[in-house]
Amino acid sequence: MPTDDPNAHFASAHIDVHAEQAFDFLADGMNQRFWALFSIERRQLGPDTFVGSSMFDAVDEYVRLRPNRELLLVDYFIGFEGPDNLRHQVQSRVIPGPELGRPENTCVVTNVVWRDEAYTPEVWGLIYHVWKVELALIKGKLEQLHPASA
Repeated sequence: MPTDDPNAHFASAHIDVHAEQAFDFLADGMNQRFWALFSIERRQLGPDTFVGSSMFDAVDEYVRLRPNRELLLVDYFIGFEGPDNLRHQVQSRVIPGPELGRPENTCVVTNVVWRDEAYTPEVWGLIYHVWKVELALIKGKLEQLHPASA
């Protein structure tokens, strides 16, 4: 299992929807209830701040989103001690299909997670596998929501 990168994991997927549709989905924190396995049972705490519990150990994970429409980029600030103690650990980037020589109604979504020093090797290994699954969930939900794009 290739979890030997001590700093970051990434996952990407070709998705048959327009880049703006993918960005809008990723930039809405309530949509993470469809794919963020470490933060299910999502509740909104503020305009861009959310909390949900991990399906693995029921620990609450707090998340604040910082979307940038111009870059089709969403930064996620994560923490476990409350909404005022968050760190930039996750990023979602959407690249429009035509920029990669692909059809107009497609895009590539890439998610990156950076390793917190507190993560044990076991947790880091779990995150590696979950990261791939979460991208498959994002792809499936987007193509379900926007079948005309597919």
